[in-house]
Amino acid sequence: MGLMLLLIVLAPLLASLVAGLFGQRIGKTWSHRITTGSVALSFILSLFVFKVVALDGAILNQNVYLWAEVDSIKMQFGFLIDNLSVLMMVVVTFVSLMVHIYTIGYMQDDPGYTRFFSYISLFTFSMLLLVMSNNFLQLFFGWELVGLVSYLLIGFWYTKETAAYASMKAFIVNRIGDFGFILGIAVILIYANSLDYIQVFDRLEVSVVGGKGDLPLDPVTQALGLSHQDLIALLLFIGAMGKSAQVPLHVWLPDSMEGPTPISALIHAATMVTAGIFLVARMSPIYEQSDMVLNFILIIGATTAFFMGLVAIVQTDIKRVVAYSTLSQLGYMTVALGASAYSAAIFHLMTHAFFKALLFLAAGSVIIAMHHEQDMRKMGGLRRHMPITYWTAVIGALALCGIPVFSGFFSKDVIIEAVHHSELPAAGYAYILVLLGVIVTAFYTFRMIFMVFHGDERMDDETLVHLKESPKVVTWPLILLAIPTVMAGFFIGPLVMGDYFSQVLLPVPATAGEGMRDVTTIMVNAERHEAITLLRESYTGVLGFIGHGLLSLPFWLALAGIGLAWWVYLKDDSVADKAHDKLPWLYRLLDNKYYLDNFNQKFFANGVVYLGTSLWSFVDRLLIDGLIVNGVGRAIGWGAGWARRVQTGYLYHYAFAMVLGLALMLGWILLALRSS
Repeated sequence: MGLMLLLIVLAPLLASLVAGLFGQRIGKTWSHRITTGSVALSFILSLFVFKVVALDGAILNQNVYLWAEVDSIKMQFGFLIDNLSVLMMVVVTFVSLMVHIYTIGYMQDDPGYTRFFSYISLFTFSMLLLVMSNNFLQLFFGWELVGLVSYLLIGFWYTKETAAYASMKAFIVNRIGDFGFILGIAVILIYANSLDYIQVFDRLEVSVVGGKGDLPLDPVTQALGLSHQDLIALLLFIGAMGKSAQVPLHVWLPDSMEGPTPISALIHAATMVTAGIFLVARMSPIYEQSDMVLNFILIIGATTAFFMGLVAIVQTDIKRVVAYSTLSQLGYMTVALGASAYSAAIFHLMTHAFFKALLFLAAGSVIIAMHHEQDMRKMGGLRRHMPITYWTAVIGALALCGIPVFSGFFSKDVIIEAVHHSELPAAGYAYILVLLGVIVTAFYTFRMIFMVFHGDERMDDETLVHLKESPKVVTWPLILLAIPTVMAGFFIGPLVMGDYFSQVLLPVPATAGEGMRDVTTIMVNAERHEAITLLRESYTGVLGFIGHGLLSLPFWLALAGIGLAWWVYLKDDSVADKAHDKLPWLYRLLDNKYYLDNFNQKFFANGVVYLGTSLWSFVDRLLIDGLIVNGVGRAIGWGAGWARRVQTGYLYHYAFAMVLGLALMLGWILLALRSS
């Protein structure tokens, strides 16, 4: 098993190195064959591991390599393969495989073809390294490597100024979140004296068997009014806010659309942006002990879900609509985490990976047909020319809106119900916003569908003449992604309502002297956070869940949003113009993304530049150069100049100096004798 896990992780890395270092020699065909084949191998092996772990119950916690040991702290490379990590492995490798196949058609004429395949394979390796780790050090390496490769991918077309700016923006904003993340790891190391997940949970006394920890507080935590668990949970979540693009660290994600469309699907569907969601779920034993942080997570997630969805309403770039949709759906996942519905969050992560990758790739198919035009105002009527792209996009849109039978319905509905059942103070605020987010999501989603695929054809004559369906290498990934988009929701029984994340036997001892012990993939304190427990008690099966959904408020809100989009963009297109004329301030607010980018640019970016300039002017130029370096030089020059005046070369000057010195010495002696 250990060798197989190494192969799953290392196959994309080795393929990335081959394509990156030897791509020009082996050519485009072999570059995509090697990288796509490696990811396909990782996917197939992940399915086998899923069977062994999820179905047979063979949980693995294994250290493979010891990097270093400092006192009792071991820095190791290892795997924790449980139900959570193996689910992530399957999702990541499947979506990555679809993106690799899609890229063969989408990027075929790009001069950076081999380099692109090298990057996306490296990205897959980074994400697998992250989700399969059993310790915080390896997690940190995977975490940072994902950020680095995203910088390379977003700025892939580095000659474009906007792409270079977007990649730098993503890198810097994520570093802000990562600062909190690494501080959280440092606090863990201080209090737990270990980097191993299981040992950390035990030593912080937050495991299932240990209950809430009662470690003595130090002056820092006492001053802040926080427990160790509060402080660790808060710092780790700041890192998650950066990776998973939560307000206010969300600003990098829409600009990342400057990268090629396959990257949008890879980064924004199943990989980078879901890393923060995975982190909080993995650290559930810690988060379950901090109601304060859970309330904070609820507020942040709900704010992101609703207000980022509103911004999508005014977007005209097809990729940016889907990007802001990603922000909103990440908010739903975060809300689920705050309600202690970790299984619901992971379930929505899985369904979202399928339908959001589908929507991004469908948008890319449209862009190919439109000769890389992305403005929806210049599209229309494409369903007659691109039937496969149209129907797969509609399937993805229905899933995103939460229409029953489609996967998004099951995962979104269970999140809304979980928030409704939560007893935390912030749950009321979150519940209202996630409900309002349903109608907003339906409206902007079908606004995109109607503007792109329905109505009159608004493109130029040359584009219209050449309009046709994308090649099979593009459409086949759409079809393959459409299948789980429809079917994945039916796994709600075991994944959310069942015992998929319940207690399992861990064959590696957590502490010395132990044999096997019970642990949980995801821990929920049912006495304090009973949302999932209440949902399980009322669950009557998939058909019953669908029946309940047809009568629930979210379903009717979704229909209202779709109907409103139909009325505004197909029935009477003057409504949008009237709304713009009556509410220009609202349009400007949304179009400028709540002016957060302006604020960041003015106060943070320009503020840092001003601070740096001021420090250079005062400290470097005035203090160091002016006072110390040049000042010392000037002082020595002045002293040397004065000394040169003494050395005149005239004998009578020296004689006068000697007489003067002798007189002063005699005077000093006489004074000394008188005083004695």
